[in-house]
Amino acid sequence: MENNTPPKSGTGFFKTCFNGVNALSGVGILSIPYALSQGGWLSLLIFLTIAIICFYTGILLQRCIDSSSLVKTYPDIGELAFGRKGKIIVAIFLYLELYLVAIDFLILEGDNLEKLFPNANFHAAGLKVGSKQGFVLIFSLLVLPTTWLRSLNMLAYVALGGVMASVILIASVLWVGTFDGVGFHKKGVPVDWSGMPTAMSLYAFCFSGHAVFPMIYTGMRNRKTFPTVLLICFIICTLSYGLTGVVGYLMFGESLSSQVTLNLPSNRFASNVAIYTTLINPFTKFALLITPIAEAIEDKLHVGKNRTVSIVIRTALVVSTTIVALAVPFFAYVVALTGSFLSSTVTMLIPCVCYLKISSRTSRNLRLELVVCLVIIMIGAGVIVVGTYSSLKQIVNSF
Repeated sequence: MENNTPPKSGTGFFKTCFNGVNALSGVGILSIPYALSQGGWLSLLIFLTIAIICFYTGILLQRCIDSSSLVKTYPDIGELAFGRKGKIIVAIFLYLELYLVAIDFLILEGDNLEKLFPNANFHAAGLKVGSKQGFVLIFSLLVLPTTWLRSLNMLAYVALGGVMASVILIASVLWVGTFDGVGFHKKGVPVDWSGMPTAMSLYAFCFSGHAVFPMIYTGMRNRKTFPTVLLICFIICTLSYGLTGVVGYLMFGESLSSQVTLNLPSNRFASNVAIYTTLINPFTKFALLITPIAEAIEDKLHVGKNRTVSIVIRTALVVSTTIVALAVPFFAYVVALTGSFLSSTVTMLIPCVCYLKISSRTSRNLRLELVVCLVIIMIGAGVIVVGTYSSLKQIVNSF
């Protein structure tokens, strides 16, 4: 392996863990109880299967990066495997996913803050701005400085906030169930085949941190510890997602909303803590989504070392996501659909296809890995086709 020499400066073990957990955990945690209510208790097996697959494909990405000293980013892996066309295809899927999730975060912030403060009105330059639009603008201004941070060491401190937000959210939901009279009495159903496609799409979306894995890996001080870091991140996130899903399903059963916070009884302290914590998570993750896109543009324009131009590019990205979020208020449905479609491609299909192509050039015996990768490709394709069809159907029916 050519590329195993770790950089002397870089992110340490624990900071890398925080970045990894923050990349994996996020707003998906709100939808896990709903996903479980859609698929029933047996869908937890699919949840675990997707978690194992995504961990394995994360390791495949590391092996692809290690196979050449020229590989630094996810699109570089596509180029190493399939040349310039491969790089362009991977880049389109990757950056579109990150960009759409960033827009989704803006819409989520606007929706949740509007629920908390429905009567809020804003005035800017003599114009009256609606509460949701106003909150989207405020969030954009607050999150903008975090996108200017170039160092993953600095981003790790922002990531710590995201990890803490997930912990507080789980604790708040448990508190409501235990002490606020809700209880854990709902039995749920063993399996609901009609809701399984929705459950699969949401589970796949929860483990879509692959877009930033190469950035986290290449920024590590000791790259040899990456498999351990990745395993820790996946165990923590799988347990936290699983716990939230099971607790939420036992509390509210079939009546679960798309976000568990919407089911929590109003005017309870723990409920308010959960809702406010929900608002923190996108704030801590936004920079991790924008940074890879910004770095790709900087590399293309050869302006990576120019601090001023870098800030201008990152600011322009935040401004453009804000404009889309304001212009398309119902975009959340489309983003959920596109997110599940793109996430499954980025987390399951691309790592396997690229790894098989790159490894085929070496003389190693790949028989077992070939079988595993082909199985993952079939599962990923199934999730994409069934999930996309199901999501489109739901969008059409919601009109």
